[in-house]
Amino acid sequence: MKTYESSKIRNVGIVAHGGAGKTSLTESLLFNVGAITRLGKVDDGNTAMDYLPEEIKRKITISTAMAPVEWNGYKINILDTPGYSDFIGDVIGTLRVVDSLIFLVCAVSGVEVQTEIIWDYADEKNIPRIVYVNKMDRENANFYNVLSQLQSTFSGKHIIPIQLPIGAEDNFKGIIDLINMKALDFSTSGKIAETDIPAEYQDDAATYRLNLVEAAAEGDDELLMKYLEGEELSTEEIIQGLKIGINQGKVVPVLCGSALKNIATSPLLDIIIDYLPSPTSNISDDKDLSKEPFSALVFKTVADPYVGKINYLRVFSGSLKADSVVYNVNKENDEKISQLFIMTGKNQQTVAEAKPGDIVALTKLQTATTGDTLTTKGNPQTLEGIEFPSPTLTVAVQPKSKGDEDKLSNAISRLLEEDPTIRLEKNTETRETLLSGMGEIHLDIVVERLQRKFGVEVVTSDPKIPYRETIKIAANNIEGKHKKQSGGHGQYGHVFINLEPNYESEFEFHETIFGGAVPKQYIPAVEKGIREAMPEGILAGYPVTNVKVTLTDGSYHPVDSSEMAFKIAAAIAFKKALEKANPVLLEPYMNVEVSVPEQFMGDIIGDFNSKRGRILGMEPKGKYQLIKACAPLAEMYRYAIDLKSITQGRGSFKMSFAQYEEVPQHIAEKIIENARNAKLEKSS
Repeated sequence: MKTYESSKIRNVGIVAHGGAGKTSLTESLLFNVGAITRLGKVDDGNTAMDYLPEEIKRKITISTAMAPVEWNGYKINILDTPGYSDFIGDVIGTLRVVDSLIFLVCAVSGVEVQTEIIWDYADEKNIPRIVYVNKMDRENANFYNVLSQLQSTFSGKHIIPIQLPIGAEDNFKGIIDLINMKALDFSTSGKIAETDIPAEYQDDAATYRLNLVEAAAEGDDELLMKYLEGEELSTEEIIQGLKIGINQGKVVPVLCGSALKNIATSPLLDIIIDYLPSPTSNISDDKDLSKEPFSALVFKTVADPYVGKINYLRVFSGSLKADSVVYNVNKENDEKISQLFIMTGKNQQTVAEAKPGDIVALTKLQTATTGDTLTTKGNPQTLEGIEFPSPTLTVAVQPKSKGDEDKLSNAISRLLEEDPTIRLEKNTETRETLLSGMGEIHLDIVVERLQRKFGVEVVTSDPKIPYRETIKIAANNIEGKHKKQSGGHGQYGHVFINLEPNYESEFEFHETIFGGAVPKQYIPAVEKGIREAMPEGILAGYPVTNVKVTLTDGSYHPVDSSEMAFKIAAAIAFKKALEKANPVLLEPYMNVEVSVPEQFMGDIIGDFNSKRGRILGMEPKGKYQLIKACAPLAEMYRYAIDLKSITQGRGSFKMSFAQYEEVPQHIAEKIIENARNAKLEKSS
């Protein structure tokens, strides 16, 4: 593929709710330009874009794939994104580097949840967009119902059709082009017949044409004056006005067709070129990006066990050539560029150079990861990075085979490079390795990839809750004595301690020894003995916290006393004191912020009440409501699943540690019983 100037490049993301047909549309566009010789199908697992084994197995897109196509002297970089919320990270990375979006909406299902969520993301960045109403050939397809739903759901923009369907369901055969007022008939395989608009569609076409002309006029002041004075706008002026309105984010044109049957998909290529912005559309005329210092952003990384890393990047200024050296601003090191590739799905094709605005792939970079800026050493500018959402669902993982711990750690480190929405941490209290992701499907696929790519089989389970133990009352003058005689020097340590609740810190140690009852050299051993006893409480074996210990008295033997003897005596006293101080179980509570549409607030509040949570406050956040609450971690590990169910996927949340609180007695009794049974099983 040749090198294209910035003005001849279009970077377009295809986005939608899962199942709307993004991959099928990309497949049709590739076929129409001759980039592929046959139309693959998602159900058959043979499309160019969904090539990962996990995608073929599930028949869904889980990773953004790239498809550059050449059309009438232009290069269109198509990025086919996932449609399920578990993979929103890939969508967010794509939004950072595209100049426009094609929203696919199913002609049967209409506007679905993920469409609304991505639309909001696109609004934040004011990304120009068009809507393609797909699956017009399906039973119950209704273009006008979907159009009405689009206009009511996204009322802040001028959403207007520039095409109308000819027929629907089995009778869908073409479209009416409202700009040129012509009918395009696709009923003859492989051919497009341009005809006059059929009589039965002429009234609708005239009405929607007026709406289109009005929207075009509003895009430009001169056109608006001409329109208001009653003058007719030319086709060129309509195109000009629509283009301005689209690029300003005020106008959203609506098209229609059937990607699976390749009906009315080819006109989309001309729409992309004629109406959607180039990388330089919003750059002032006196600024030539090609002459600016080189800068590029890595927006996606793929970890291949054979090739190594593949980094996808967009060039924002300057140009990038093969056999060159660039500077990684984030990692502060040079990166050697050997070859540049354009990717069509998994297939690579080398190119000599990438101009500003182009998207290419690089291999064998040493340290570059998603979000890094590549530039020249003398121009260490840092491009705006990518803010990925925090993971919402956590599981404990351990390798199936003993001894694979290091192998698992290395494999997940590789996966972290390509998926910034994964987190891996070691919980020192529960001694578990915790893997976090965006949802059940996401984590299932991570587990599958660990086995397929790196040969590591793992077992997942619900994480253990890091409970703790503390006391509610003081226990004073508790004795601990360790005395042992076994020939030669014996062992002797003897202490008295006071134990009391401590609400200021996890642990305090004091001593009030008088007259050398416990020699000074043994006092540190007493504190050490208590500290070493604290990790295992007497109720269920959880760490003890929020206590104050005071060494008050004791005795020693001039020959048999030792640091070890006093450590043991202190531990004995500490355990006895715990029993007398009304020990209780503590559990971690989390601060939770939930963002939901207002109609779900009652259900969310009710759910928190059922989870032993407390509502702390509520406040508006744009068109959503922000609910602040506090709830026990034991009830929140699977909240991502619960929230998705309650809000039909429209809610989001973030969570952070708040404090430890006492576990209700009826729940504590079950936890203690389970812990004791587990201990018995382990010892038997």
